[in-house]
Amino acid sequence: MKKFGIGQPILRSEDIRFITGKGLYTGDITLENQLYMYVLRSNVAHGKIISMDIEEAKNAKGVIDVFISKDLENDGITPLDTNFKAKNKDGSEMVAPKRNAIAKDNVRHVGDPIAIVIAESLELAKNASELIIVDIEELPSNTSTSKARDSNSPIIWKEAKNNVCFDWDMGDENAVDNAFAKADKIIDLNLTNNRLVPSPMEVRCVVASYDPDNEKYELRCSSQGVHSLRARISEVMGIDEEKLRVITTDVGGGFGMKIFNYPEYVCALFASKKIKRPVKWVADRSESFISDTHGRDHVTSAKLALDDQGVFLGLKVHTVANMGAYLSNFAIFIPTLAGTAMLTGCYKTPAIYVNVIGVFTNTPAIDAYRGAGRPEAAFVIERIVDKAAKETGLGPLEIRRRNLIKSEEMPFKTALNHTFDSGNFASNMEIAAKKANWDSFKDRREESLQNGKLRGIGLSTYIESCAGGGPEEATIILENNGDITVHIGSQSNGQGHETAFTQIICEFLDVNPEKVKIIQGDSDIISFGSGTGGSRSVPVGGAAIKIASEDIINQGKNIAANKFGVEVDEISYKESIFLVEGKNLNISIEDLAKESSKPIIASHQWSPPNFTFPNGCHICELEVDKETGKVEILKYTVVDDFGLIINPNLLAGQVQGGIAQGLGQALLENTIYDQDNGQLLSGSFMDYAIPRADDLTNIDIEWNMVPCETNPLQIKGAGEAGAIGSPPAIINALVNAFKDYNIDHIEMPATSHKLWKILKSN
Repeated sequence: MKKFGIGQPILRSEDIRFITGKGLYTGDITLENQLYMYVLRSNVAHGKIISMDIEEAKNAKGVIDVFISKDLENDGITPLDTNFKAKNKDGSEMVAPKRNAIAKDNVRHVGDPIAIVIAESLELAKNASELIIVDIEELPSNTSTSKARDSNSPIIWKEAKNNVCFDWDMGDENAVDNAFAKADKIIDLNLTNNRLVPSPMEVRCVVASYDPDNEKYELRCSSQGVHSLRARISEVMGIDEEKLRVITTDVGGGFGMKIFNYPEYVCALFASKKIKRPVKWVADRSESFISDTHGRDHVTSAKLALDDQGVFLGLKVHTVANMGAYLSNFAIFIPTLAGTAMLTGCYKTPAIYVNVIGVFTNTPAIDAYRGAGRPEAAFVIERIVDKAAKETGLGPLEIRRRNLIKSEEMPFKTALNHTFDSGNFASNMEIAAKKANWDSFKDRREESLQNGKLRGIGLSTYIESCAGGGPEEATIILENNGDITVHIGSQSNGQGHETAFTQIICEFLDVNPEKVKIIQGDSDIISFGSGTGGSRSVPVGGAAIKIASEDIINQGKNIAANKFGVEVDEISYKESIFLVEGKNLNISIEDLAKESSKPIIASHQWSPPNFTFPNGCHICELEVDKETGKVEILKYTVVDDFGLIINPNLLAGQVQGGIAQGLGQALLENTIYDQDNGQLLSGSFMDYAIPRADDLTNIDIEWNMVPCETNPLQIKGAGEAGAIGSPPAIINALVNAFKDYNIDHIEMPATSHKLWKILKSN
């Protein structure tokens, strides 16, 4: 193991600038002659715009201009479109309405942009917005997923009958019907996967500018990838991609919601060109609640068929998935191909059928949020398996033992067409159960009862698909001074990419990490990139770095061979030295670079042949106070298989953060709308609870590494794992705690108030 290479628990190098206040976020950027943009948003959930008078606002103090939808339209700016479309199960096309960056005729959720004000300061822009006279005819609205298809529910898009966006299916329905026909037992479960508001520390923000001499736009924004954003925005703006430069510096969290093209980005670019000055927009937190994409929001019914030995025969799942009022970039993909294909879980269920219906509601768009469909799938399967464990009397461990895919059965093709290349799911569970002292839990339960507490234990096994999709490119530049610069198309959102990529460089080039510089987030400097998302940055980008590193070494061997007058195959590379074995012929990589007439450059693009499949087992033990319903997490145990580990410190941080987010969904985060008028009632952190430090306990993590067979680095990715495994583990533990209360399911979020009501009603 190299001192600074793969496997070392090195501290994050980027933290030095963060903790010393030297980080550079989009909000820190101020350009010369900069203006400010304020977005006037709809205060009704659904309505028809009758008229809008902007003249008084235009003449207000400090205002440069006010723009509405027709101004963008007249400038050739086209509506925003979704990037993924699915066929209905009957082969027909789904309904895919496009979205104007500024609402034109109708508003469809609270927060829909209806005008932008450009002024010398944000305060002046806000003041002027109050002078805009808007007449909106309010229409009936619906924010409920379950009610969207009701006959009396208001129609949000006239082309979407009963507000249905798509009706999609996957799997073999006939095989499932046959499995159910011969089943000894059928388990039913109905559940809701609650809507979540992503809440990164850094809100969305943008600084836009336009250079008339070069006819080129520049967009600085907090994003998860500059190249995909450039492509989407350029299409909407009607310009060639090379006419737009997108720059992302440090990012304070994304979790999926910063991947997308938002209306504000298009508006700021448009305004900067029209006014010929830079334009800055920074969301406030309340604005983020009503303008960022949201996550989850599914209503699901599931049925599991078992034989008389508790072996799974078939699974049938029906889900209604909320799309919001508009279709975001990957909206349709999330509840369909991204998540549904993982309804297999870690089990060898031979027949599975799933039907997903996407619906429109008067709410912000739904899209990827940490796990992008996989947490939803894991919650369904792990909850119904736990219910089956109870109804069969087998218990949570034994029913899983009988159905988990065995390591010797790998590679394993699932009923939903994924092929798992590696893993030892049973081992994960057995190690976790031993670490969690599962067998002695009954004694601890009795002790809690004597203290007026209910004690529960619950587990979940999980598997996710990640690190797939398109290619990633890495360019390594060995500078003439011996420094190494890496250009990579991913985008760190706080995960520690700079550290992980440096470790990969150090592993293969065996250099001092202080000589390595990682460059991300500039579409003009970096030729290609897929950004960060789906836990693919290090597995895919790291693989590209590995292969490019090997190219650097091969080029160095050629240079050294010419220098020494020997054949290339006589040159070895060891400990940053090119040498000829048995001869006094050697030169360091740094000295080789210094002697070279130009930098040595290697670029490689690597595309994954398949997804990787991180997996693991979570066990949660908790108490519920019988007087208040307050939940205390007592012990949390995790055993994860992420393949080869680059940096265990970074990995533990990713897992812990994911568990915190999963706990937030399971116990705290409750997105509530007024069903009469569509207003968001939980629109601030005063009303919307996110986890705090004291909501968690120390998390006991162990790695059970099984190398990935489809990745050059043998790694599987880990960014979403904690958020996937934790909600079902926590809810399973709660249901277990209430085992004497005739409770077989508790909906998320299981707030103290909800639990208190259960306690008092029994």
